[in-house]
Amino acid sequence: MGQLNTFPLSYKVQGQRIVIVGGGEEALNKTRLATKTTAQVVIISRHIEADFSGFAVEMVERALVPADLDGTALVFVAEEGADAELAKAEARTRGIPLNVVDVPAECDFYTPSIVDRAPLTVAISTEGDAPVLARLVRARIEAMLSPRIGKIARLAGSLRKTAESLIDDGAARRRFYEALVTSPEIEAAEQSGQGIAAATDLLNQHAAGESRGVVWLIGAGPGSEDLLTLRAQRLLQEADVIVHDQLVPSVVVDMGRRDAERIDVGKAKGHHSFSQAQINTLIVRLAGQGKRVARLKSGDPMIFGRAGEEIAALRKTGIDYQIVPGISAALAAAADTATPLTLRKVSSGFIMATAHGADDSDLQHWAALAQSGLTLALYMGKSIASEVAARLIAHGALPATPVGIVVNAGRAGKSTYSGTLATLAAGQVAFSDGPAIIFVGEAVEAGDWADAAQLAGMSFKVA
Repeated sequence: MGQLNTFPLSYKVQGQRIVIVGGGEEALNKTRLATKTTAQVVIISRHIEADFSGFAVEMVERALVPADLDGTALVFVAEEGADAELAKAEARTRGIPLNVVDVPAECDFYTPSIVDRAPLTVAISTEGDAPVLARLVRARIEAMLSPRIGKIARLAGSLRKTAESLIDDGAARRRFYEALVTSPEIEAAEQSGQGIAAATDLLNQHAAGESRGVVWLIGAGPGSEDLLTLRAQRLLQEADVIVHDQLVPSVVVDMGRRDAERIDVGKAKGHHSFSQAQINTLIVRLAGQGKRVARLKSGDPMIFGRAGEEIAALRKTGIDYQIVPGISAALAAAADTATPLTLRKVSSGFIMATAHGADDSDLQHWAALAQSGLTLALYMGKSIASEVAARLIAHGALPATPVGIVVNAGRAGKSTYSGTLATLAAGQVAFSDGPAIIFVGEAVEAGDWADAAQLAGMSFKVA
């Protein structure tokens, strides 16, 4: 690991001035940063050209004089000429830290890329070598931090003395603060104006030795880690235990906190290592122990994820829970193939249904919906796809109705197939391994199926 040429620190400017010498765009850029502080920001230039009207600054349109740097904490030089040289000389004589825009060799300090969650700030600096990289890193950190984390930090500060008086043990206080700043319940309470009351209740629980558990039912999306929501990523980093299904890839599970316990409940077709009742009991028991439980489900927890049964168990025992939506496989499959599930004058809506276990009345209903123009998105039907297609035709669906199939939607190894209900019904297709989404409807034809295997030209296994 290389050594730093700069020392990272936070510099106090409260009650002082920040002087920016220059009146153009570079001065304006520095103004955006400087006005995030409580310092008095002063713009000095003989020619002020940029629009500073949106900022609370003092404008001085004249030549710089040495007295302009009285009471100044920092000086930025954002132009060239006699005034710039005077500012640099005067700053160095007075020992005022100096930043000369775009001239690293003349800078006493650099302005980092900043993630602003006041009073929390995160600064990313590359010592002027790679500002683009600093901005990219900043974007990633922005995604990790809740927009309200700064206000929760202020809550923590307001309760510091009370926490010290109620909780003697330093480790116990740390657990309280960790719970405070990571709790979605506290965040929600703060947003509704009840933050201090909720934070005080949490403090009293910790002071009494109580630690309230919570279960987060999190949609892991179709399997690609970059399709997780920002909230899902954040909560995975906060969970004490991650309870995950078999279809959730290890790369997604590994996005959780390194020291979090991981429990694979492994529900897969033909092999159930945990029954649903056992999963319900497990998450209730873990949360009852005061743990933060991430119940990680493939796709969206509310779509064929049996979340309803788990929610009922949590409600029955009074365990707090939160639902975190995910990208369902049908939506990922539509994105993979640019298929508009709703299309003006073609399809006014779409239906998500599970083909596995569907009875004859279900198929009759689906056939009518397909005829009416709605798009069908069928889950868990790969092994019976040909049978379902034949039964839809038998119930009145047109044999020429377009069909598109995506296996492993949202993942790098996806595969696609296209044809019609008639060609799908002709025999059992030898699909690639993985979960499949079967689209049926006129809107399917508008998708991008150019690279899909054509069902009409495939070799079928006749059932």
